[in-house]
Formats: sequence, structure tokens, C-alpha cells
Amino acid sequence: MSVRAELVRLAVRRLMKEGRSGRTIPEIRRRLAAAERFVPPPPRGFRICMVDAGDVAGERIIPPATSGDRQILFLHGGGFVSGSPRLYRNLTWRLAAAAGAGLLCLDYRLAPEHPFPAALEDACAGYRFLLAEGADPRRIIVIGDSAGGGLAFSLLLRLRDEGARLPAAAVALSPWTDLALTGESLRRNAAADPMIDVGRVPPLADHYLAGADPRTPYASPLYGDLSGLPPALIQVGSDEVLYDDAARLAARLRAASCRVELEIWPRMPHVWHAFAPLMPEARRAIARIGAFARRLA
Repeated sequence: MSVRAELVRLAVRRLMKEGRSGRTIPEIRRRLAAAERFVPPPPRGFRICMVDAGDVAGERIIPPATSGDRQILFLHGGGFVSGSPRLYRNLTWRLAAAAGAGLLCLDYRLAPEHPFPAALEDACAGYRFLLAEGADPRRIIVIGDSAGGGLAFSLLLRLRDEGARLPAAAVALSPWTDLALTGESLRRNAAADPMIDVGRVPPLADHYLAGADPRTPYASPLYGDLSGLPPALIQVGSDEVLYDDAARLAARLRAASCRVELEIWPRMPHVWHAFAPLMPEARRAIARIGAFARRLA
């Protein structure tokens, strides 16, 4: 682990894990909205535009060099209650460049104002928008982080159950796949995880579920029948409270005869990819995602 990564761990623990204690959802959103102003733009040559993706707002990023028809549908994290395409722009342009793909980041509806299944419905609408534009499902990669990582697999389950053509592959970064919160790592890694305060996780699940069964597969894909899903790459840090969400999903995918690659990165914080300007490990992880996307689509 690099010295820079260790410094990021210390800063993240102080600013994000300990600093967010007691904050309300409106306050978190206000702070994140203010932070959007400091997100640097992508390098020269990238094109960014807002689109209406099937009645869902989205931000499209097109790198200067793409394969022409490879597409990424990106579903951001934020515990289903926060997050936005602009906030994620410093990560999404890097993913688009690594994969040589156009990328659509959906601004899906957030809980508690829009609980389950609103986010899933918006993800489905975004995928259908790409198909309506003429995208070939065999050239589409669905990528999500944290809550968006779980949402990516919920989307795959919904598409499969509806008989839709599935994307080529999926990538999940530190995914949240079990809203029933049964993973032992929630307790085992509670102190070690430098970013997530485990005490804040149950309220997030409650806000999103709004009384729905936490084991319904469209909310918690860990409990679904995963047979027939496309190849997947899952990356998770060894100290994350959501470690078991990633590891158990990978095990269930293998049991369903699906192709899956599980990468466990020592001591990496939750969605460390977002720290690519600072951490060499983040840049390496993004490069691996890009190689996976180019290989499968």
C-alpha cells in the first residue's frame, strides 16, 4: 500500500467517517452540492452534455478516443439518498477513458422522497434509452459503486426477468448488495473501515426501502436467482464494512455458473477509485476496469 493511500485513509476517516456524525440528509446534500463546484473538469477533448435519458436526467461523457459504439451506463453511489453525475465527474471521465467508451451517468431519483423501486425504475429507463439510441447490448457495460453497485445487479435481474437483452458485463465498486444487513463484515470491520460509520447504514436502508422487504432481490440482489447474468468484475477493499456484500455476491454468482472476477484490494477505503488524483491504487483499479470492459465489449 502506498504512502499516499495511507494518508488518504487518515484524511477520509477524519473528514468523512467522523466528520459526518449526526448530519441530516438535507445537510449532507447541501455539503455535497457545495463540493460539486470543486470537482475538476476532465482533460481537454472530452465532451460533456446533459441528456433526457427516458425521463431520467443524465450526464453524458465522451472521451476523445472511443471504440465508436462501446457504452457505459454508470449508477452512482450515495446510499440511495445522495450523489449526482457532477459530483462523480472526476471518476466517470476516467472510467470512460480507460474503457474507450461513451458514458452515461444517471441522475436517478433519491430516497426518502423517492423510495424503492424508483432508483431501479430509473436505471431501467436509462438502459432502454441507450437501446433506443441504437446501442448494441453486447457493447454496453453497467458500472456502479456502493449503492449504485448493488443497483447495477438489481438492474440485471429486472432486465433478465423481463426478457430484455442483457448488457455485455457489469462492474461493481464496493457494492452494497444486502439491505437486510446480515454481513458479518459490518461488525468485523466496523473499526477498521476508514470511511463508513456502520451506525449510519441501517437508516439509509430504511429510507430507501420504506417498508419493503429488505431481501427482495430488486433491492438486495444478494438474495436473487443470479443465473443467466453476464460476466462481472467486483472490486472491494479488505477493510470495508461492505466486504461481505461483495464477497458473498461473487460466491453466489459462481454458484449460479456465472463468470465473476472478485478483486480484494488490501486496506483500500470504500470506493477508493474516487481518489484517483491522489492514489496510485485508484488509478490501477480504474485501469483494470478499463481492460475488463475492452475485453468483454
